[in-house]
Amino acid sequence: MKPRDAQWWRRAIFYEIALISFQDSNGDGKGDLPGLLRRLDYLEWLGVDAVWLTPVYRSPMLDLGYDISDFVAIDPAFGTMTDFDRLVEELHARQLRLILDFVPNHTSDQHQWFHESRSSRCNPKSDWYIWEGPGENGGPPNNWLSRFGGTAWEWEETREQYYYHSFLVQQPDLNWRNPAVREAMFEVMRFWLRRGVDGFRVDASAVLIKDDLLRDNPPNPKANDKTPPPQRLEPVFTDDRRETMDCLEEMRQVIDEFDARVLCGEVQGKTDRIGHFYGAKKPRLHLPLNFALLDTQWETLSVQANVDAYYKAIPDWAWPDWVIGGHDKKRVADKIGQPQARVLAMLLLTLKGTPFFFAGDEIGMEPVSIPPERVLDPFEKLVGGYGLNRDPERSPMRWDESENGGFTTGEPWLPMGNILERNVEQQRRDPQSLLSLYRHLIELRRREPALAEGEFLASRSHSDVLIFRRRLNDVEILVGLNLVHEPRRWEWEGSGTLLLSTHLDRKEQPLKGPTLLRADEGLVVKLDR
Repeated sequence: MKPRDAQWWRRAIFYEIALISFQDSNGDGKGDLPGLLRRLDYLEWLGVDAVWLTPVYRSPMLDLGYDISDFVAIDPAFGTMTDFDRLVEELHARQLRLILDFVPNHTSDQHQWFHESRSSRCNPKSDWYIWEGPGENGGPPNNWLSRFGGTAWEWEETREQYYYHSFLVQQPDLNWRNPAVREAMFEVMRFWLRRGVDGFRVDASAVLIKDDLLRDNPPNPKANDKTPPPQRLEPVFTDDRRETMDCLEEMRQVIDEFDARVLCGEVQGKTDRIGHFYGAKKPRLHLPLNFALLDTQWETLSVQANVDAYYKAIPDWAWPDWVIGGHDKKRVADKIGQPQARVLAMLLLTLKGTPFFFAGDEIGMEPVSIPPERVLDPFEKLVGGYGLNRDPERSPMRWDESENGGFTTGEPWLPMGNILERNVEQQRRDPQSLLSLYRHLIELRRREPALAEGEFLASRSHSDVLIFRRRLNDVEILVGLNLVHEPRRWEWEGSGTLLLSTHLDRKEQPLKGPTLLRADEGLVVKLDR
């Protein structure tokens, strides 16, 4: 690779890959490392800068690999450590970076640490997990709930105690109040950093520390019959505890032992809480992941307000980021429709901040219907009936129009849906496809430093048109996005060069305001000096 740039992640475009759904190489219906290696040409062609890979560690795979039985081994279903090392080498040879999912909150109950911890209260790893005796009524110690339904406490007969699990019963939570646990997890980080990974996305980074008094969580005042049972209590004493920030600061210290690495993190809570995950006196995450664009109502005033609220919520010195998809988020194309998915792509890649999108977003993949007998997601299997199933978003990538979409020669681990409707090869052939738009936007962002590094200048949006500017030195770029399915008049003064339309039928031509935007059209204009 080129000499390391310590802040490469500020200009990078991140592409999340759920490995099991990307490309199968051996016909078992599940994506793997050799399959990903076969698709590196595509990543290079698309123009992304970094790959975020979901867990590849040894796992019983009860929760997409987030139940880890060995943090420093590759699961055989995905390949070997040799495959992994080759992936790092090949990515770096193409000037692409790799970040891994780091899962510090819990292990699988098949992890050796847990075998030792559950064996005896006298074992050296006895307090590596969260253990507690029965409550006053002889049942669980308190009312804390698992995110996958029911009590978060499981009785262990050998110790005659309960252990705590934020997620599945088979995912016991580590005790991050124990310095030995912290150091063991920091050594896991160092193991992968020494192998050349460029950083981590920290899973569930806000829940590492729980209340030491084990106080009951209060009722959620907004809950009703439509609220999933696990969300009917407010997680005051289990989420976002102040001591968790100490853990993140120590993780950052480990990251900073190595050159030019990045620490991203999944954070919970509202936008106004995201700022403290950056840190103040001591640095924490480089990029606390921001889902404001996914969570907002898709209409101009709401988007304008949520963008503004996010920028105000982060420290002045902090670098923003924007995420529009992920392995546990609903597909955005389904939420806002295919025409507006093009507008969102332009918004994502012209806002100030590091963009993240999920494999398949670039071709407008939508949720795939999953028959009841094919459901794998614990949310749906254990809670069910509340629209929590994440399987529809995890359906395998569609590469071409062949059987199983070029993903596998076997039976796909999840249904593929209508392959003919939307796939990579089909959209590569179409110069006006969503995939072509992503590629043009990525190239434009790289060509115009104002879009990657410039300041964000808000404008007052009106008539369903979202408006803002980006400025770097004496270069100013104006963006106008029509968020409705009808033409709108975009009021702006001055003149410039049209750099790109979401319709991909005009660019590099003079333009003078005001302008009529067609239905579902966004424009990027480089203003005359």
